Amino acid sequence: MRWTLLVILSGLLISACAMAAHEERTLRAPAGALPAAVAAMEEGNKLFAARQWEPAKAQYEAAIKAQPSLAEAHYNLAMVIEMLGDEATARRHYVEAANLAPGHKIIWDAPPFRVHGFVEGSKSKGMIGADDTRKH
Repeated sequence: MRWTLLVILSGLLISACAMAAHEERTLRAPAGALPAAVAAMEEGNKLFAARQWEPAKAQYEAAIKAQPSLAEAHYNLAMVIEMLGDEATARRHYVEAANLAPGHKIIWDAPPFRVHGFVEGSKSKGMIGADDTRKH
């Protein structure tokens, strides 16, 4: 009986660790971002963590409205839109985030870019366009 319980608990622990490793992480607003954008990003990140997709989406959109050049807001918005099932719109925001932050390692190396099949050669150019978002 003890071995069965130990095996079950071990399996649950391994599953929890695997799920945590694959969970998407939102980005925070960088230093120097406008206060309205920072506040919206923080609220959006809390809502994202609570899996409240629509309210999180509204907050990231508010952050972008406050500061359109905020790559992190576009990236987070792309993730939440992808959770809502609109891959085409998500892809546009991933591209916008990458174009706004050409050296941002998390944005450029995140799994959503590999999922959407972004072209490796685009990294060296620092910009990606519509033809770089084709799927393989």
